[in-house]
Amino acid sequence: MNNSVLSPHILVKAYSVGLFPMADMITGEISWYKPDPRAIIPLGGFHISRSLKKFINKNHYRISYSEAFTKVMRSCSNRSDTWISDNLVEAYSRMNRMGAAHSVEVWEGEELVGGVYGLSLGGAFFAESMFHTRDNTSKLALYYLVEKLKHSGFTLLECQYMTDHLESLGAKEISDEIYQEKLQYSVNQDVFFKI
Repeated sequence: MNNSVLSPHILVKAYSVGLFPMADMITGEISWYKPDPRAIIPLGGFHISRSLKKFINKNHYRISYSEAFTKVMRSCSNRSDTWISDNLVEAYSRMNRMGAAHSVEVWEGEELVGGVYGLSLGGAFFAESMFHTRDNTSKLALYYLVEKLKHSGFTLLECQYMTDHLESLGAKEISDEIYQEKLQYSVNQDVFFKI
């Protein structure tokens, strides 16, 4: 496949108008998506259940930011059906090296047991995927992502499609029209993911 379709320039341009890529699970061919409605997590509305709060307070795991970006992506793709192709891993890892894509890692000793990754553009963060190999570690990664975004001044956390899991954490669906307004406001902010 011609990697220019996933060049940094094209990725930034696509995300800034509400598009994101996914690879066909069989052929690896890249298609662009623009869901309507769109799922977002309001940064002030992340839902922490009583059990998750206890889990967070136990502080059993080490949290890091963009220490193992490619490893998080590979872990997210490690399932029977995945839209995360090798070309996507390569493209987003390049964006990470440029400071435009980030991950949150959850470690148990030296073992990566949970994480989330995505792309940042201005004050918008586009969460792509998350994984866990221990109970609640993907929720833990998402919690620390939300906290990082709030403290860094972000205004939008986009998570593509609604799932029961995301809804339980406070995700909301909004129309594409409303999403575009929020997106344009957010991407034009002078905000950075502070590590």
